[in-house]
Amino acid sequence: MNHKNYMYVWGLGALFALSSCSSELDIPEAPVYNRERSLTVTLNQEFQTIDGFGASDAWRCQMVGRYWPEEKKNAIADWLFSHEFDENGNPKGIGLSMWRFYIGSGSMEQGAESGIADEWRRAECFQSADGTYDWEKQAGQRWFLRAARDRGVGRFLAFSLSAPVHMSLNGKGFSTPEQRMNIQEGKMPAYADFLVDCIENLQKKEGVTFNYLSPVNEPQWDWSSGSQEGTPVTNEEMHQFVTLLSERLSQRGLSTTIALGEAGSINYLYQDVNAENRDNQIEAFWNPSSSLSIASLPNVEKVMTGHSYWSVWPLEDMISHRRNLSTKIGTYSGLKYWQTEYCPMESPGTSEVPNGDGNVRDLGMQTALYVARIIHHDLTYANASSWQWWTALTRANYKDGLIYLDDGNSEGGQSAGYCKEDGYARDSKLMWAFGNYSFFVRPGMKRVAVTTDSSDPLNEAKDVMISAYKDEAAGKLVIVAVNIGKVNREYHLNTDCKLKNQTLVPYVTSENSNLAKGTEMPVNELSIPARSVVTFVGEIE
Repeated sequence: MNHKNYMYVWGLGALFALSSCSSELDIPEAPVYNRERSLTVTLNQEFQTIDGFGASDAWRCQMVGRYWPEEKKNAIADWLFSHEFDENGNPKGIGLSMWRFYIGSGSMEQGAESGIADEWRRAECFQSADGTYDWEKQAGQRWFLRAARDRGVGRFLAFSLSAPVHMSLNGKGFSTPEQRMNIQEGKMPAYADFLVDCIENLQKKEGVTFNYLSPVNEPQWDWSSGSQEGTPVTNEEMHQFVTLLSERLSQRGLSTTIALGEAGSINYLYQDVNAENRDNQIEAFWNPSSSLSIASLPNVEKVMTGHSYWSVWPLEDMISHRRNLSTKIGTYSGLKYWQTEYCPMESPGTSEVPNGDGNVRDLGMQTALYVARIIHHDLTYANASSWQWWTALTRANYKDGLIYLDDGNSEGGQSAGYCKEDGYARDSKLMWAFGNYSFFVRPGMKRVAVTTDSSDPLNEAKDVMISAYKDEAAGKLVIVAVNIGKVNREYHLNTDCKLKNQTLVPYVTSENSNLAKGTEMPVNELSIPARSVVTFVGEIE
């Protein structure tokens, strides 16, 4: 079943239209157990504190923010960042609470000589080879940075994929096929200065505070294909670079903390994968007896970050990977885990995602449910304190965006077309399903215990998955349910708190609704429609 929402804008006016088409895709049969189900939420049993839900501006925001008409840009920004309700009580957007800003390496200025064929995957650099800065660069990304700030996004993360091209070994933003950082001998201190300069000046110029800096990305890959900027990094190089960044951030009195990891797959965080010295990173960086420990450095966030790629199928492996990660993280008191990048790339088969992998965009519920299941397991099994999508905007015929861009001339938007200066933006069910978490589960909230009639995690992964969160300051209980099956489910809620009117308000994302506010439901009659994501919100008395 595909359900597509299109945003069309002609001239100075905007028109939002909704259309749908259906083609049933097979999904695993939901297990059958108690028809009258019990759901228990125990507020006094707490787990992780939420740090936020986010997405990145790479790489398409540079084009849209710089060239597209203001009305269209603002409509896109509302979808991503708005935390307001419309006149009917429906969320206007998905209310992201964290925004990732990419500090580019200069492949855009190199043009075709960069070796990166697609200009939409190149990036500008604030610094020239002579060391001077041009703070007017990355104008499109800075537009979205301000748009996020103005709509109340409270947390910002700056990230880097590679050193500026004038500092790299090969003069490119991507690496040679070597297992080392693509940077000239002795240039690592200059790279550290560059990143800290960027943070300091962007904060002054754009009026945002960068809470976090992520200095490496997927250091396990060799990044020699030329498809984008990137570099491998060994654990020793990561330690050296973090030490330099920590010193500089501290010396300048900046509050930004370093969030280290961005592992290409989460098993690199908790186990020995190969002999390349780019794995078992929790032990390497957080064991006090390790020569690479960063635990005592200033301006370092006590977190390991990783990507959920290649760890979500089959379902048994998805669960075991996250249990193993949680066990290793729990070895070090106070250490958190963030899932900081994902979009579908695996090949579980057509019963799970259309076309069987990341290829071909899907704006409907099938991919939305597939991703919602991953979010649930990252939050409940890996205890992720933050969950971040890869790229907010995409023009590719791939499942890598929350919002899809094209020229509007291709049926269903299946081909990106030429849309650099202008185009159509299409929201997705995936975006709205993500909003079932991001809009309602806010920074500072705590995940609390949930028990149901099912004791089999594999059954739940094929049926209904439920997590719950409390906001003590606001007196709110938030329950998020993902029903991946074909059967409507009913639950009776038990809690160790008293809810106002003993009711909850549902917000439903399904084939026919986008975070739509429903009628208040009594706690003993909670309904979760088939193939939907539902957020229930209640007031604690």
